[in-house]
Amino acid sequence: MTEPPEFLWTEPQLRRGYDVVIVGAGGHGLATAYYLALNHGITNVAVLERGWLAGGNMARNTTIIRSNYLWDESAAIYEHSLRLWETLADDLDYDILFSQRGVLNLAHNLSDVREGRRRVNANRLNGIDAEWLTPAEVKKLVPIINVSEDLRYPIMGATFQPRGGIAKHDYVAWAYARAAHRLGVHLIQNCEVTGFVRDGERVTGVTTSRGTIEAGRVALCAAGHTSVLAASLGFRLPLQSHPLQALVSELLEQVLNTVVMSNAVHVYVSQAHKGELVMGAGIDAYNGYGQRGSFHVIESQLAAAVELFPIFARAHVLRTWAGIVDVSPDASPILGLTPVENLFINCGWGTGGFKATPGAGWVYADTIAGGRPHPLAAPFALERFTTGALVDEHGAAAVAH
Repeated sequence: MTEPPEFLWTEPQLRRGYDVVIVGAGGHGLATAYYLALNHGITNVAVLERGWLAGGNMARNTTIIRSNYLWDESAAIYEHSLRLWETLADDLDYDILFSQRGVLNLAHNLSDVREGRRRVNANRLNGIDAEWLTPAEVKKLVPIINVSEDLRYPIMGATFQPRGGIAKHDYVAWAYARAAHRLGVHLIQNCEVTGFVRDGERVTGVTTSRGTIEAGRVALCAAGHTSVLAASLGFRLPLQSHPLQALVSELLEQVLNTVVMSNAVHVYVSQAHKGELVMGAGIDAYNGYGQRGSFHVIESQLAAAVELFPIFARAHVLRTWAGIVDVSPDASPILGLTPVENLFINCGWGTGGFKATPGAGWVYADTIAGGRPHPLAAPFALERFTTGALVDEHGAAAVAH
């Protein structure tokens, strides 16, 4: 199936109230709605989207899926997500083009090597597949890569997760949307949430561009906008929004059969099923909501890609874009309850949002249904920024995306 489901072109009649209102119809919002209905029998759910379904970060990412994180807390939730990815096409009855082609994380200096070996050992202790590859083994796996010692950033080895890979992001969104729709969830596009209805310290509904909707519980799930909505309720979230750039090339013959990531030179490369190269970069240093980003980031990304893959010098860029990512102080998500009763948050995933889609939806739905954090979500509670129990994955592993 290459077109969105037909039901997306017609919208259901808004009800006066819902048991749960989810703000944001991206991958996490749609997955949350689906698992609320499937796992908890809560079907009186509305997913509100101010634009079109999955038109935000779900349509602007490099589609990388992996679970090889260092800390136990991160590894647990991302591994849960990866296990869901492995059966998701069958579960949703929709081909999402999930391809477990493996993910390489290159090491370019002694610090990278030490960190990579440490992460491989930590992954294995957590039951996650992980290998350490020598430069010769990297070359065997990726014949087009340059392993010369004369490079500015020579390849000194790499971690490899064979079960990692990619999926087609829009297909994932449509699959969750169709499955949630079948279970009775309402998907409401072109419906911007402009405020909240409160009864003392409780949220009892939302005000929207299409009127007021009563809600038993409200779940925020809007990348780049959750902090704005929280501020309107009188509490601040420790988030900064940054552009995160990526690009695709023209269609090419298949030359790259795995995902290659290099955090030191900030380039992440895979080849999509149709043949285009998909490349991601590090976040832009400045805060902002611009969906273009700064040119020097793309320029550095392409320079690094051409050095690692000389054959790419002959490729042509088809288009570039930027998503807007929320980054927390420890670069890990914020998932769970808020100081406002009946209000829940799922935000701050930074560059890890797409790969977490099934797992985040699963544990967020459980948290909303039960009114308490799912065990996998508990370490990522908002209160960790006052207790100091941070999950500093980015600082520890020095790996983005």
